[in-house]
Amino acid sequence: MFVFKGRRINRVAVVGSGQIGPDIALHFTKVFAPLGVPVVVVDIAAEALASGRARMDAKIDKGVERGAFTPEGAAAMKDNVTFTENYDALRGASLVVEAASEDHAVKAKVFARLEERCPEALLASNSSHMEPEVIFAGARRRDRSLVIHYFFPAERNPIVEVVPGRETDPARVAWTMALYQWMGKIPIRVRSRYGYAVDPIFEGLFLAAALCVEEGLGTVKEVDAVARQALGMGVGPFTAMNLTGGNPITQHGLGHLHDKVMPWFSSPRILDEAIAAGKPWETAKRDETVEVDDDRRDQITARMRGAYFGLVTEVLESGITNVSDLELALETALVVRAPFRMMSEVGVRESLALVEAYAAAHPGFKVPRPLVAQAEQNAPWKVPVILREDRAGVAVVTIRRPAVLNAMNAEAIAQLGEVFAEIGKDPSVRAAVLTGYGSKAFVSGADIGYLSRLGTPEAAEHMCTTFQGSIQVIEDLPKPVVCALNGLALGGGCEIAMGCHARVAHKGVKLGQPEVALGIIPGAGGTQRLPRIVGFEVGAELLRTGKPIRAERALEIGLVDRLSDDDVVADAIALAGEILEGRYQPKRMASGPVSVPASLPDVDIGHLSRAVDEILCRAVLGGGRLTLEDGLRHEAKRFAEVSQTEDAKIGLRNFIEKGPRSKAPFVHR
Repeated sequence: MFVFKGRRINRVAVVGSGQIGPDIALHFTKVFAPLGVPVVVVDIAAEALASGRARMDAKIDKGVERGAFTPEGAAAMKDNVTFTENYDALRGASLVVEAASEDHAVKAKVFARLEERCPEALLASNSSHMEPEVIFAGARRRDRSLVIHYFFPAERNPIVEVVPGRETDPARVAWTMALYQWMGKIPIRVRSRYGYAVDPIFEGLFLAAALCVEEGLGTVKEVDAVARQALGMGVGPFTAMNLTGGNPITQHGLGHLHDKVMPWFSSPRILDEAIAAGKPWETAKRDETVEVDDDRRDQITARMRGAYFGLVTEVLESGITNVSDLELALETALVVRAPFRMMSEVGVRESLALVEAYAAAHPGFKVPRPLVAQAEQNAPWKVPVILREDRAGVAVVTIRRPAVLNAMNAEAIAQLGEVFAEIGKDPSVRAAVLTGYGSKAFVSGADIGYLSRLGTPEAAEHMCTTFQGSIQVIEDLPKPVVCALNGLALGGGCEIAMGCHARVAHKGVKLGQPEVALGIIPGAGGTQRLPRIVGFEVGAELLRTGKPIRAERALEIGLVDRLSDDDVVADAIALAGEILEGRYQPKRMASGPVSVPASLPDVDIGHLSRAVDEILCRAVLGGGRLTLEDGLRHEAKRFAEVSQTEDAKIGLRNFIEKGPRSKAPFVHR
């Protein structure tokens, strides 16, 4: 048994051992086997069970080959899953995901059996299209039922759409969202509508590609290749159908999308013929080059982009999701260029023109109002990555860039300051909590790609002062701000945390300033705030060696105020309440000059750059003799200086090419 946010998880289960059920079970057992929570897969067909077991085991074995699992861990994962025809094996399950056929009658029969055997379980359908109100129409307790839509491949694709019905208990929805985030997924909450948010775009892009073929702009192979390039797709739309076996369900879905979304949707002739013939699409082989003349390439590109931008903004217009979630879901689940950023790069007015041209050539295709309104403003789309949710007078702010462990780029840095400035002006907010998305990282640092493109010392200094400015907004807030360190806080992450008034860290998380391993120094306040918080001797050692410390050590030296072994955000909210009530007084760092030693103690920096260490020491000692405000400016200038060293170029290039575990071959200049 395992308890998550007050709910016991005794067993998790999957109904259906076909295309996706075993992959869902694989994800479950990877998470729950170490916790002793068994996984059950039920299917009425023995052949499907045997095939599902074999496929799951093969994927686990491949994980061992890649080093993702130890042999012992892999064996435990396999042993933790039971494949059976016996529905009674589901008794006592706390979470059941139905992954059977996309057929209402089949689903109704499955859930009738589940209600009988699992009276308290959360019951979820992995439907790709059907509204929860339709799936659970006959359920006795619709309050515990919702859709959890996985994407191919389910064990690795992080996105899941969580679609509650009108009668789903909000507390169950919140628990589900938190559970899937804890399990390493990225749950996107979507309101009920046929196809939800992602599939109308996935199937719409396939339809747009199929129409290009039918209209004579290219062969399947040619259109697939051009569409992939035009939209920055991981694979083209026809290749995606081959990989997912999606032809039949797409044919079915397009017919309903015609009635429920817009008339343009319908099954194209070539899809009907492909299903009748039972053959895969003829797409390019690995490393095959597909030549298409410029005129046809341009036409296909314009058609695919017009369809993409129109489909995306139609979903936005429907109100079932928002810009931030839709951007993240599409970029991650479908491996396609983020649509709103892409429209901003193309030009919003130019994007509208592409959609209007597509709609003129394809009756029934909408020109969505949000895109028209954005074009009238002639402004790029704003895609929030710093999210705010108010809870009883406490603004909970989440940094969400999961693909890069919440690393900060220029956009995120600017939004951080903007959000906290708004909180400062909001009379309904008494305190704030700042955390990171997921369970791995609070903030892993500054985005390395962003750092590597700074180029000039002026650009490097500007980045520092901008980042420092956003943190200063937090520090200057007249309301308590508590940092909830849900995962590692390195570099810029540790610097943001130090700008908060108090810090609660989940037990075991790591904090530190590892910039010297990259051949640079902290630039968002680390050389100034860390020594002021923990003392110059300890602070200088952490800065010069770049070695992170665990939360328990951070508590000992005063870098964090509390440890949490459960819900770190809830514990941070509780601490904010104590501060408001005067029951806890966080230690404020000195804003004026502080007592600074003549020199810093000797530290073994190993292979690290001596040139970088010399600049770092000047930043620490020189800044300490100044006010914090002037010390931050001093740090920014030293960061600009170090950014031009040979070792900075070596360190950043080494990280990008070889990863964080590889030691950079510094030359000490």
